[in-house]
Amino acid sequence: MNKQTQFFDEMFGMSDHPRPPFSDYHAWFQNEDVARLRSKSEQAEALFRLTGITFNVYGEADAAERLIPFDLIPRIITAREWTKLSAGIEQRVRALNAFLYDIYHRQEIIRAGIVPAEMIAKNDAFLQQMIGVSPPGGIYTHITGTDLVRTGEDEFFVLEDNARTPSGVSYMLENRETMLHMFPELFSDIKVRGVSNYPRELRRSLAACAPPACDGKATVAVLTPGIHNSAYYEHAFLADQMGVELVEGSDLRVVDGRIGMRTTRGYKAIDVLYRRVDDDYLDPLNFNPDSMLGVPGIMDVYRAGGITIANAPGTGIADDKAIYSYMPDIVKFYTGEEATLKNVPTHRCSDPDALKYVLDNLADLVVKEVHGSGGYGMLVGPAASKKEIADFRAKLVAKPDGYIAQPTLALSTVPILTKAGLAPRHVDLRPFALFSPKGVNITPGGLTRVALTEGSLVVNSSQGGGTKDTWVLED
Repeated sequence: MNKQTQFFDEMFGMSDHPRPPFSDYHAWFQNEDVARLRSKSEQAEALFRLTGITFNVYGEADAAERLIPFDLIPRIITAREWTKLSAGIEQRVRALNAFLYDIYHRQEIIRAGIVPAEMIAKNDAFLQQMIGVSPPGGIYTHITGTDLVRTGEDEFFVLEDNARTPSGVSYMLENRETMLHMFPELFSDIKVRGVSNYPRELRRSLAACAPPACDGKATVAVLTPGIHNSAYYEHAFLADQMGVELVEGSDLRVVDGRIGMRTTRGYKAIDVLYRRVDDDYLDPLNFNPDSMLGVPGIMDVYRAGGITIANAPGTGIADDKAIYSYMPDIVKFYTGEEATLKNVPTHRCSDPDALKYVLDNLADLVVKEVHGSGGYGMLVGPAASKKEIADFRAKLVAKPDGYIAQPTLALSTVPILTKAGLAPRHVDLRPFALFSPKGVNITPGGLTRVALTEGSLVVNSSQGGGTKDTWVLED
């Protein structure tokens, strides 16, 4: 525990000596010249800029492409910690998948009185077009990013689930590649589990979910909204790393009951489409008629078994932060087990008593939009001004069912390299899980996001956060 604060320091714990997982790294760091490390940090930034590892920030006048800041002090997790985390993530992913199948079929969880019917029926992310549809292999959540936070030596919580179009895996891979390039000696001395096989595992997992119409080796493609999307770099990166085509909606059309992509030899049928386009823009004939990003008729082909769409349409309801509050019950209902990973206590503002509590305690809570992401549209009460709290109060009163509230957690810290040396900053962790009929594959580590501003609890890159390499140690 950092002695000046109530926050758990992952490198030092409650003393001036490093905790066991950081001991080898800290010994190496002590023998390093800080000026050399700062130079390495500048080299990493130049390498990222050369590679084109950028993102866009929506809604800003200067929304040009930006680099996500990279900090070269790794976040280190023991094999024992990872074993526990990965088991909890797998349990959660399987429960989410079962929940999605259920709400689009018999809705047993509603019949059992565990999740209110209106929580599903009135949810904007619930797709009527998916009712009765069984995706190939029964898989809805092909790729999931589970956001975790740590508050103590052995205390981890799930902050939210990302089952619609989870992003960030390219930064996980590039962070590791950069560290290997700059500090190869570290990886000789410290045994760290690899992450580089993720693209190979992603393609294998997607191919295993090929639809009945596939009559041989599965053809996989990545669907991107285009170069102006904030995550375009990742779309192109993953397509390249998997060795598959990167396509836009204009490259695709319905051909003989399949989705074909344009090639120099005519249209070639796609078996699995890893889409990075939101549901509303996926098919102008079934959803937003003004969309120019999707493929007219793709939902009809999907329902007929002519293509696999990953993640399945309609999975966005699993990202709903009000649904999140039911996750302990959802896990218990579908697995018969208590949830291994805890939820953060959550107040649903749609409940009058909960709303009253939240309004009375806004200065102490974190309030989020139920469909929000990227750190947008949220209030961090302890860091907010009186005006910001008053403005948010008005939003809550006007639309209480659009928000949830949570206590302000004492997020753990991991040091970053500053001009003055090491300084603690708050972090979260997004591990990535792949799900196919062959099982759940969780990459050892994930994307550690770090709030670079001292005292800030907001780690999102869109809000000024950076990233770190995440090391899971070998046994």
